[in-house]
Amino acid sequence: MEDQSNPMNNLLQVKVAAKIWLADDIAGYELTPLSDSTLPAFEAGAHIDLHVPGGPVRQYSLHDLPGEPSCYRIGVLRDPESRGGSIKLIENVHAGDTLTISAPRNHFALHNGQRDRSILFAGGIGITPILCMAQQLAREHRPFELHYCGRTLSRMAFIDRLQQAQSGDESQVHVHVDNGTSGQQLDARSAIGAPASDKHLYVCGPAGFMNHILQTAREMGWDEGHLHREYFAAAPLESSEDERFEIEIRSSGEVIEVADGQSAAHALLDAGFDLPLSCEQGVCGTCMTKVVAGVPDHRDLYLTDDEHARNDCFMPCCSRAKTSRLVLDL
Repeated sequence: MEDQSNPMNNLLQVKVAAKIWLADDIAGYELTPLSDSTLPAFEAGAHIDLHVPGGPVRQYSLHDLPGEPSCYRIGVLRDPESRGGSIKLIENVHAGDTLTISAPRNHFALHNGQRDRSILFAGGIGITPILCMAQQLAREHRPFELHYCGRTLSRMAFIDRLQQAQSGDESQVHVHVDNGTSGQQLDARSAIGAPASDKHLYVCGPAGFMNHILQTAREMGWDEGHLHREYFAAAPLESSEDERFEIEIRSSGEVIEVADGQSAAHALLDAGFDLPLSCEQGVCGTCMTKVVAGVPDHRDLYLTDDEHARNDCFMPCCSRAKTSRLVLDL
C-alpha cells in the first residue's frame, strides 16, 4: 500500500548554513544541500516539512524564491503556546547542524492569471509565504499590494526590507503596527476593496487576524474562489463527545473501525495504509482523502466552506463523520 506521493518517501538531508535573528523571538534558518547537488525548485507559497530533532514534524513556509547558490530560507517564531516544535528548533538547532526535511509542497499557490491583481495580507510570522509571493509577483511584473500587520516593529521580520520598499510614492507595500500612529493602522475594508473577477486575496497569520480579513471580504461580496488562505495552526478541538464510526475502502470493501478518541488517519495507518500525514491539525492539506459516500464532520481549516458543503473529501487527521460510515476512495 505504499504511496509514492507520500512526502515522507521523499526526504532530504540539509545543512544549517546560517542561523540569524530576524526579529524578537523569530529565528531565520538558511538550509543548503549536504553535497554539491541543488535543492528542488519551488514557487511562492510552498512549505517544507521539517523533522525537529528529538521532536515533531512541523511545516515552515519558504520566504525567498530559489536562487544561487541553492538554499531554502525559513523563519521560525518562538511560540510558548505552541506544541513544542518551534522552541526545540530554536533552542537546539544551530549553524552547522544537519536536518531532515521534505521536498517543498504548495497548497497556497498564486493564481496563475497573468493580468490578475493580488492583495496580500500578512499578520506576524505569516509574512513568510506572503513575502515570497510579493517577490514572485514583482519578478513576473504582476500588480499587487502587500499589507503587513504586527503588534510592534521589533517583532516583525523583514521589516527593513519592507519599509525600504514602502518608501516610494507609488508603493505597493504597506506596514501597519498596532502601537503606531492611527493613520498607518490597517483599514481592512479599504485595503480589500470591491471584488472583481481579476482580483485575488491571499492571507496568512494568526487565526483571529485571518478570520477578520476573510470575513470582511465576504461581507463585501467576495466569493470563496478568490479568497486564499494558509493557517499555521488550529485551535484545540473538543473531543470528549466523539463517537466511533466506520470507514469502508471502496476498492476492497474493507471496513475499518475508528474508535472514539482515535483519529481516522491513525485508524488507517494502523490498518496498513501509507497515508500521507503531516500537521495532524487540518491546516496543511497533506492527508486530504476523497469521500464517495457518507457525510464527514469537517474540522479542518484547509477546505473552504463551499468545499465542506460538497462533502466529497475530508482531512482524516482531524475530521470525523456525521454518519455511521464513510466510504473512502483509497
